[in-house]
Amino acid sequence: MLTFDYKFIFEDQSEKKIRVQLDEETLNLVEEDLPEYPEWTNLACSKHPHCKHNGETMHQCPVGKSLVGLIENFGNKQSYEKVKVMIETEERTFVQDTTLQRGLSSLIGIYMVASGCPLLGKLKPMVRHHLPFATIEETIYRVISMYLLAQFFREKQGKKPDWELAHLVSMYDDIQGVNKNLCDKLLSATTKDASLNAVIILNNFANMVPFSIDDDAFEEIEQLFKAYLE
Repeated sequence: MLTFDYKFIFEDQSEKKIRVQLDEETLNLVEEDLPEYPEWTNLACSKHPHCKHNGETMHQCPVGKSLVGLIENFGNKQSYEKVKVMIETEERTFVQDTTLQRGLSSLIGIYMVASGCPLLGKLKPMVRHHLPFATIEETIYRVISMYLLAQFFREKQGKKPDWELAHLVSMYDDIQGVNKNLCDKLLSATTKDASLNAVIILNNFANMVPFSIDDDAFEEIEQLFKAYLE
């Protein structure tokens, strides 16, 4: 079992603790189904146009379904509340004083990718090596590195690799679509904006990846590899 322990300590010293458990092989969330789910999680209500599920074989959006507990925990919280966030993994502990929306963004990102959504499942390597509070620069580096390693494995298995990153932009277009769809659902599911703004932060990061690729902004990254280019 892969475990992430999140602790949110608020200014009044109250705490919220969330333990995330993933199956080590599939990197899917390990959690029990609820007896019923709120209407906003239903695929029939609204779904991303490229969603691979249909309302007949799967009734709930896997992303929405995975977030119900978090929404109940933080649905009455404001995004700007100051918190100390402590994250314990098997390898190390992360601590940061930040806003609730920033801390939730890191946590919600795990839930979304590990939810079973096939569009977001391509980001599972990044969840396995989770980096809370990553900057945009770190995220772009990690995404491109992950994607190129995926092409190495595709070629190794006899599949056509995408060394030109041609499909990375479309992959992130789909991810942005999932994020925007979730934001629409959360508007009706929460009384405060912490969870909603946490997803918006994730989407802002997703927006930056295709922007960086389209603008051919690899010069800064290339400087890091001088020793390989001499």
